[in-house]
Order: sequence, then structure tokens, then C-alpha cells
Amino acid sequence: MKGKAVVITGGAQGIGYAISELLVERGAKVAVMDVQQAAIDKAVAGLKAKGGEAVGIAVDLRVGANCYKAFDQAVKAFGRIDALGNVAGVYVRKPILEITDDEWNEMLGVNVRGLYHMTVAAFKHMKEKGGGKIVNIASIDAWKAHPKNSHYAASKAAVVSLSRSFALEGAPHKIHVNTISPGPVATEKAKNAGWLPEEAAKVPLGRAADPVDIAKAFCYLASDESDYVVGVNLFVNGGYIIL
Repeated sequence: MKGKAVVITGGAQGIGYAISELLVERGAKVAVMDVQQAAIDKAVAGLKAKGGEAVGIAVDLRVGANCYKAFDQAVKAFGRIDALGNVAGVYVRKPILEITDDEWNEMLGVNVRGLYHMTVAAFKHMKEKGGGKIVNIASIDAWKAHPKNSHYAASKAAVVSLSRSFALEGAPHKIHVNTISPGPVATEKAKNAGWLPEEAAKVPLGRAADPVDIAKAFCYLASDESDYVVGVNLFVNGGYIIL
């Protein structure tokens, strides 16, 4: 990853920050995109403290124009973008009879529409420069039904489907699009939510993923080592689902 410039949405926290950290450790430059400026500033400061080159960009992914503007800012900061990580996501557990229209719009706005527009922005740029890597974070919930999770599962199934379509359109231009489907991940939010121990107990390896487990998979798919990998979904879930 040395010398490569990477955009990470949701890069100021959780899995996104773990990816950003590993990228700078491996010599990449990172544009950290997130919605809260304070979290972005903290993340960028942490990456720079590790000797990394990073910029922070605040963006509300629910609006397409915001996505294109933010991606252009990243291009201007680094001169080119070699990889995009669509990591930002909304996760809410709620029974199907209690989900409101606003909650559907929020879930789809970030998890699907934001990912779509960021990917379109990356396609335009990467076609001009001769290729690139796009890695989208899906979920095991796209593949396995769970109660109180219907709108999130639907959004992540859309991520998988969109990524496959993008992969076919991108391949002739050397734009590689792939997905990662994590199982339970021990982020701070997951730890505070209360459901992590129950889900971690279902993992054959006997633990939830550390965010860096997902980051390592991301770096493979974003690097030159995956130059013949197109349209793949990589399960990183300790055996929770084997398909």
C-alpha cells in the first residue's frame, strides 16, 4: 500500500478507523471521511501521530452532491485516488413492525445511496487514471436472516448486489470492485450495545473479530496483490457463515 492514496468513508471510528490506521502503517495516504468534524479531527490527529499522511473531510453521504464534492476534495489533496473503501454504515436493531419511514430512509441513505454515489465518483476518476480498487463493507446479515434486523439486512444485500454490477462494469477499465462481509466485530459501539457476547459465542473461532481483522482483509483487496480478483465477496467472520 506504500504511496497509494485511499478514501475511507466512516474512517473516523470503528472498522473504518482500524482500516485507516493499518493503511498508514503500510505507507498509504488516507482521506478520512465521516459525518462529525470532532471525530474526524481526532482520527486524523491519531493517524498523523503514527507518522501517516492523512486529511479529514466531513460529508453527509445521504446527499449525492456531497459525495462528489468530498471525493473531489480527496483528489485535490493527494493528486489521485488509488482505492476507495465504502465503510460508513448505519446499524440499528428494531422489530419490523416498529421501523419508521425515516429509519428506512436513514438506513438506505447511508448504506446504499451514499455508497452508490461515492462509487460513481470513484469510477469517473479511476477510468481517467487507468484503474483502481473499490472495497465495499457488506455484512453476514446480507446472507443470513436475523430477527430485528430487516432494514439493515436489506441494505447490505443491496451492497452485495450493487458491488457485483459495479465489478462487471469496472473490470474492463481495471477498476476492481469487491466486498467484505464481516460477522460480529468488537467495535466500541458493538461492545456498548449489549448484544456482542451472544453473537460472539456463535463464532466457531470463539471470538468476535477485532476491527484489525477486517482491516487486513481490506488491505489485501485494496492492494496490488488482488489484481486478478473481481466481484468477490470475502467472508471475514471466523466461520460464522460458510457458503
